Amino acid sequence: MLFPPLRSSAAALILCAALPALAQNAPAKPNAKPATKAAAAKPAKAAPAKKAPPPPEPVLADADEAQLAAAERAYLGDYVCEFKETVHIEKHPKTAGYIDIRWQKYRFTMKPVLSSTGALRLEDVTGRTLMIQIANKSMLLDTKIGQRILDDCVHPEQARLMVEARAAAASDPEAAKANSIGITPGK
Repeated sequence: MLFPPLRSSAAALILCAALPALAQNAPAKPNAKPATKAAAAKPAKAAPAKKAPPPPEPVLADADEAQLAAAERAYLGDYVCEFKETVHIEKHPKTAGYIDIRWQKYRFTMKPVLSSTGALRLEDVTGRTLMIQIANKSMLLDTKIGQRILDDCVHPEQARLMVEARAAAASDPEAAKANSIGITPGK
C-alpha cells in the first residue's frame, strides 16, 4: 500500500502523462465558413513585420588637412559597376572631410585617406568596408571577410581619363612602351 503523499504524487504523474493524449483526442472546433471562394483560397495575412531602427550615426572626428585634401580628390556622383550595379558617392551632409557611399540599401560613411601609391582609400568609419579609387576603376571591399563586394566601378571622369590614356598610347607607342612594366603580350 502506498503512503498518502506518494499516492497523490502518483496520481499527479499519471494525470500529467495523460494530458497530451487527452488534448489530441479533443474534438476540433468548427471554423466559420468564408464568405466567398476567393476568401477561402487566400491564406490569412500575417501581421506586418516591424522594421528595425536605423543604426545610430557614428561620431565623426574633425578632419585634418590631409583628410580634407583627400576628400577633394574623390570622384563624386554615380559609378557604373560590374553586374549592372551602381554606387553613388557624395560628400557627408554634416561633417566636412567625410564621404557617404550608397549601394543598394546600404549607406557607408567613409574617411578618405591618400595612400603612398596615389590611390585614394575611402575607409568605412565602422571598419567594415573599404573603397579604393585608382586611375581606371574603383572597387568596394568587405574588409571583415576579405572579399570584393563590387569591382570595375567606373566614374565618368575615370572613363574620360582612360580614353585619353588610350589615345596618348596610340599616338606615341614608344612613350607607352617606356611607361609600361616591360611585359609585351604575345612574346
